[in-house]
Amino acid sequence: MSRAWAAAEPLLGSSLAAAPAMPRAPAPALIALQQATVRFGTQLALRDLSLQIHRGDRIALVGANGSGKTTLLRLLNGLLLPSAGQRLLPEQGPDRAGRRPITAMVFQRPFLLHFSVRRNLQLALWLAGVPAAERDLRLGQALDRVGLQALAGRAARSLSGGQQQRLALARAWAVRPDILFLDEPTASLDPSAKREVEALIDEFGHDGMALVMSSHNLGQVKRLARRVVYLDAGRLLADLGSEDFFRRNDLPPEVAQFLKGELPWT
Repeated sequence: MSRAWAAAEPLLGSSLAAAPAMPRAPAPALIALQQATVRFGTQLALRDLSLQIHRGDRIALVGANGSGKTTLLRLLNGLLLPSAGQRLLPEQGPDRAGRRPITAMVFQRPFLLHFSVRRNLQLALWLAGVPAAERDLRLGQALDRVGLQALAGRAARSLSGGQQQRLALARAWAVRPDILFLDEPTASLDPSAKREVEALIDEFGHDGMALVMSSHNLGQVKRLARRVVYLDAGRLLADLGSEDFFRRNDLPPEVAQFLKGELPWT
């Protein structure tokens, strides 16, 4: 395995034996960025950014508007190519057999086709290459998971905002992604719908799905994330466990100001 995938983990000791500790093989990253830069013409959106996503990660991307959160989500998901640097996918290994990670993305305002709830899910499964024999089962499971089974025949665009976002989550969950990317998934929802969507995201994380979510809601970040990545003008200034991010007193000045509400959103 290339060293690009993960730093060496500490040796494992044993309290029951005096034998030398045996090194544990590091888990491969699902996706890694190495010194990735993204430019849009003369605009520098991301600068020399390195980041790894592992199975089970629950990552929140935070920072002011324009800091690069959505660009980073799109780069990680393969919707953008780096202008410089690399986006790396797994090497072949006994645990993954070289399979590239399956990814899905949910946006703040989901794009739904002018079809029924059921048909939107069927098309997503078809586009994801799910075998025809599995589609009906997955469709039913996904609708049950998000509580939309009774609305399967309803026009997707006639649903409420919260129901549309739950449909978007069902569509993503149905393809069984290794990583789910979420771009401000509750920003336009009322408090009740926000709680429903947060509960579903939390359940997906407990299932072992890696989550990478942008959010301006720091309460939401505390509830859902285990790791926080702070971006400032396209630079990664902090990548910490969520408890450390909110409790440490030696954070970069920009991060400390952000947490105090002293940085503007735009």
